[in-house]
Amino acid sequence: MELLIQISQFILSLSILIILHELGHMLPAKYFKTKVEKFYLFFDAGFSLFKFKKGETEYGIGWIPLGGYVKIAGMIDESMDKEQMKEPAKPWEFRSKPAWQRLIIMIGGVTVNLLLGFLIYIMILFVWGKDYVPNNAVKYGAHLSHEKFENYGFQDGDLIVEVGGKEVKEFGDASSKILIDGERELKIKRKGQIIPVVLNDSIVTDLLRLKAPGIFSYIRFPNVIDSVMKGSFAEIANLQKGDSIVGVNEISTPYFYDFKKEISHYQSEEIDLQIYRNNSPLTIKVNVAEDNTIGYVPKNQLEYFDYEHKDYGLIESVPIGVSEGVSTLGNYVKSLGLLFNKEGAKQIGGFGTIGGLFSPYWDWKRFWGMTALLSIILAFMNILPIPALDGGHVMFLVYEMISGKPPSDKFLTRAQVVGMSLLLALLVYANGMDIYRWITG
Repeated sequence: MELLIQISQFILSLSILIILHELGHMLPAKYFKTKVEKFYLFFDAGFSLFKFKKGETEYGIGWIPLGGYVKIAGMIDESMDKEQMKEPAKPWEFRSKPAWQRLIIMIGGVTVNLLLGFLIYIMILFVWGKDYVPNNAVKYGAHLSHEKFENYGFQDGDLIVEVGGKEVKEFGDASSKILIDGERELKIKRKGQIIPVVLNDSIVTDLLRLKAPGIFSYIRFPNVIDSVMKGSFAEIANLQKGDSIVGVNEISTPYFYDFKKEISHYQSEEIDLQIYRNNSPLTIKVNVAEDNTIGYVPKNQLEYFDYEHKDYGLIESVPIGVSEGVSTLGNYVKSLGLLFNKEGAKQIGGFGTIGGLFSPYWDWKRFWGMTALLSIILAFMNILPIPALDGGHVMFLVYEMISGKPPSDKFLTRAQVVGMSLLLALLVYANGMDIYRWITG
């Protein structure tokens, strides 16, 4: 069921983005009285799932969910309609329109996706506001996401408080500054002391190879029992609300995730649990279940640090939402450099990877956040000067406007084939990586 929900969200998000993108092409085309022959969600090679004709345009849904298209008369595109191009140009065809009109038609899809991303970020802030953990509210430090990062001078319980000479205000912000912005000079807080750390560039390789969310992952908080489950091993062992668990078999586990990590080694075994009850140390024997639990609920971490929430009015959310969109675009462009890193190239994924980023349950805030992100990525990828993409058409149009004459139809046809071949190869590689990861685990 969870997989079905993720697939449904991915298809819904993709459909919204494709339809609006193609509308960005179709509406200016019709405005400039250019004939639009087809408007399709998904590709209809051989047959379509649904179609109808209104006016001169056939609208439909294809059976291959890899994108969508608008077929504009007199244009060399993915339809590869060579016969139409052999005939004399008609007044209603794309090739008969002035270059500036053709340019507006071609950048329409990218423009819509970019504006849509900004609009969604604005509405997310307006509807849900923003939740975050102030970095200075993290009292007990954070857990390293992997012991490998000890080699860079970090310890469990450290907290990054400054990156590149600027204070870290939100927990987790340091990760993007290190990975994407390339910052290497940090200051960490350790047992009340501020310690400078200078990283080398191998930190990027390790973060990517280990698929770590950052150098630090979880915030540390004491492991205090809030309630004991009925019939559980914890109840049988007489564990009580307020007990503070501090060790397993004499191994210190002062914080919740320390305990969670240690108890994972004792499936279906009896352990000695070190606790504090009413400020007095006790050792209690307790059995561990097959799922590596003993049957209790810890105190909510929000009792040790508070998330801060900020609401935004509609006017107030506009500049902040646009700023969020610009930052997202900038970070994505910067992150493309990671593809030239050996480990970064391994992270390329296709539809499975993207679909996996959606929530396994219906979370509308996360859904719209993912849709905004994908919309901005789609805008950037489409404007790249690659034949078969919008950016390729724009590149040739700019050449025509500068030189005064368009490239030949023969050249454009060959360029279209090369571009489509490159995109198909990338598509096969990305989705092949998904399949490889699924098979190998």
